[in-house]
Amino acid sequence: MMWNRELEVAKKTAVEAGKEILRIYNEHGDMQVEYKEGNSPLTIADKASNAIIVEALRQEFPNYAILSEEEKDNRERLNNDLCFVVDPLDGTKEFIKRNGQFTVNIALAYKHESVMGVIYVPVTGELYYASRDDGAYLEDSTQTVTRLHVSDCTDVSKFRVVMSSSHGCQEMEDLIQKYQFTNLVRIGSSLKGCLVAKGDAEIYYRHNPTMEWDTAAMQCIVEEAGGIFRQMDHTPMRYNREDSLNAKGFYILNREENLL
Repeated sequence: MMWNRELEVAKKTAVEAGKEILRIYNEHGDMQVEYKEGNSPLTIADKASNAIIVEALRQEFPNYAILSEEEKDNRERLNNDLCFVVDPLDGTKEFIKRNGQFTVNIALAYKHESVMGVIYVPVTGELYYASRDDGAYLEDSTQTVTRLHVSDCTDVSKFRVVMSSSHGCQEMEDLIQKYQFTNLVRIGSSLKGCLVAKGDAEIYYRHNPTMEWDTAAMQCIVEEAGGIFRQMDHTPMRYNREDSLNAKGFYILNREENLL
C-alpha cells in the first residue's frame, strides 16, 4: 500500500504545528508549565500543537483513529487497523530549557506497524519523513530534499553513540565503559533516531521506558533509511496497543552486525 496522501497531510500539518510552537517559543517568557501524572511537563505549546494536528487529521481522515500524548485515549482505536500516533511536542523538557532540541512527531500505524513517519524540527526548519517501501528523506529549510541512508561503519572504536540529554541511565553508562566509547552525542527528542537515519551516528540504546508516540515516527524513518529498530528483547515494536508504554526499551543500529 502507498501512503502518499497521509504523508503529505502529515508533513503539512507538522510544519503548521511547528510554526505555532516556534511562535510560542520566541514570544512567551512564561510557558505556563503544568505537570501531568508521572511528573512530565506540559506547556501551552504542547496544547496548541495538539489542537492543530488533531483537527487536521480528523478533518482529512475521519475514519482513522488517533493516539496522541495530549488527547484522552479512546480505546475504540484498538478496533481500527489505521491509527495516527502523535507527539505534538516531543522534547518538552528541551523546549523548557530552550535548547532547540524538540520536534513534532506524526506517524501512521497500519495493523500495528509504523508505515509512515514525519518529524519536524521547528527551530531549524528540518523535516524528516518516510513511508513504507518508499525511502526516508530530509527536507531542509531551503526546501532541498536529500534521501537518507544510515552509515556503513562497523568499527566499534569509531562508533558515534547517541544519548538522551534528559534521561540518562546506568545501563548506558555501563555500555560506554565496556566499549570505551568516546564519541558521544547528547541530544533531545526523536532527533536521536534522525541522527542515525542520516548517517551521523551508529547506535542509540534506550533502556528507560518511552511511549508509542515517542518512537513511531522515528522507527519508520530509521527503517526506511536502512537502519535497525527493535525492542531490547530483539522483537519488533508494535503500535496502537492497549498499553502504550514501551516498557522493554529499544535500540537503533545502523547495521545488524553492530548489535552490542
